[in-house]
Amino acid sequence: MLRVCRGLISPAASLRARYGSRAPRSALPFCREAVARRCARAGGADIAPRWSSSGGGAAPGGPTPSSRSSSEEEQLFQDRSLTWVDTRCAPALQPYLKLMRIDRPIGTWLLLWPCWWSIALAGPAGALPDAHLMALFGAGAFVMRGAGCTINDMWDREFDAKVARTRTRPLASGAISMPAATAFLGAQLGVGLSVLLQLNHFAIALGASSLVLVAAYPLMKRITYWPQAVLGLTFNWGALLGWAAVHGSCDWGVVLPLYGGGVCWTIVYDTWYAHQDKGDDAKLGLKSTALLFAERTKPVLAAFSAAALGALGLAGVQAGLDWPFYAALLAGGGHLAWQVGTADLDDPQNLATRFKANNLFGLAVLSGIVASKLVQ
Repeated sequence: MLRVCRGLISPAASLRARYGSRAPRSALPFCREAVARRCARAGGADIAPRWSSSGGGAAPGGPTPSSRSSSEEEQLFQDRSLTWVDTRCAPALQPYLKLMRIDRPIGTWLLLWPCWWSIALAGPAGALPDAHLMALFGAGAFVMRGAGCTINDMWDREFDAKVARTRTRPLASGAISMPAATAFLGAQLGVGLSVLLQLNHFAIALGASSLVLVAAYPLMKRITYWPQAVLGLTFNWGALLGWAAVHGSCDWGVVLPLYGGGVCWTIVYDTWYAHQDKGDDAKLGLKSTALLFAERTKPVLAAFSAAALGALGLAGVQAGLDWPFYAALLAGGGHLAWQVGTADLDDPQNLATRFKANNLFGLAVLSGIVASKLVQ
């Protein structure tokens, strides 16, 4: 009995030993999961504590910690692990920083790459991309990705509370109220608007029109198996906007294939992401390309990868790019082939690694555009 009791208190004790009396509140759900697992190992499921969904534990009717597979528990540990937000930021700020995913920057990068591709494509031969525009779009991507996360979590807070990977998000766990999230969203959109207003009138109108997609995307998983395609339409809007910011208009022969290639690329990386939640999504009646493609995911994503490369190549031809772009695109194609060839659809950690690795693909395409412009 003493051994069991020691096992129960050790997760909380380890947190106190590391952080003292200021142990971050976001660590408590993870601590509870650890207690539940120790209980299950020590005495069986009958003595495992039953945490409420608002506290970050198993949702009613959902899988208990002791019933999860090892890969699910590994992913749960990863997504609930402490980050610099927990250890270095004031407790009052932590839920808002978590809401905008400031400690998970991959989403900002994936939103930013198509913007930078387009700015670089629109620039003159023999010159680097406009540094001022690149910085403005960097700031805009950071703010609007955070706003998109806030909107997504406002729509999905009830579903998120029932999904293992997302139930500790601030709205799902009750760390932030809906009125507070609404006010925070207003502040984010205000900052985003201030960035957009630095652009020309055509770009301002084009950028503002993307808000329809931003607001609609979270609903798509309820009505279609293609929410990843809608995310692609949303996340790659910068492929249109970057060119517009440089020229005050769009060369549709260049930007449309660039946009289409980005959409296909997004379907690839977000399907890896969606496979992490496919079990919970199926139980909740939510839809995704992961559930639609199922065991055909790899060949289907291989086709979307080829389509992305073909569309990006066409954009390069239309823009008159030189050989460095096509060499970089070939390297990017090899990277996508690696993702498809090595992905394990039942291993969340494997899929998370491939999802994040798409940063390299975005960098490869940008490097090829810039190098091609410099040798022209």
